[in-house]
Amino acid sequence: MSKTSESQITENVQGKVTARLAETRDLSRYTSGGYSPGRSAVIRIIWYACSLLFFESGLLPLSGPKRILLRLFGARIGKGAVIKPHVRIKYPWKLTVGNHVWIGEEAWLDNLAPIEIGDHVCLSQRVYLCTGSHDDSSPTFDLKTTPIVLEEGCWIAANATVLGGVTVGTMATVCAGSVVTKSLPGRQRYGGVPARPLQ
Repeated sequence: MSKTSESQITENVQGKVTARLAETRDLSRYTSGGYSPGRSAVIRIIWYACSLLFFESGLLPLSGPKRILLRLFGARIGKGAVIKPHVRIKYPWKLTVGNHVWIGEEAWLDNLAPIEIGDHVCLSQRVYLCTGSHDDSSPTFDLKTTPIVLEEGCWIAANATVLGGVTVGTMATVCAGSVVTKSLPGRQRYGGVPARPLQ
């Protein structure tokens, strides 16, 4: 392919992407689009304090009391779930965790929308599950939220990011440092940015 053809293709792609983006952005007009966190401000403040003290600080290394706390705030937590120190969970009432799940140090479950984690799932250190995003075609940068589902036995390795709207299939592996932008079928290894099947 000639350099001219390559540059024309690049310009066309950039033009199409730019056409979809907002021409201006006014964050003072931001709207959450009717989004509801699902609990009152008082409950959210109490959870925030509990999260800082017992989860994010690392002062409580035992998983049992953390499972009890999460259930008190409305999470559905299976038996034997291991929750390491320095874990952040946005809203426990939007969290479902299966049996014998491992959640590693510094994992961040940013669950503005529901996160469902199946049995025997492993989230390694510094995994980020992000259910929130923004409409970059809107000048008001509107909030968008979509759930995440991690099916039974999958492994999300260290420093990987899983974005909203994604299902990671049964027994799939997402390799360290990968970014998952779309749903992945089970029983396959994925890696890269964005995550793709590996041989």
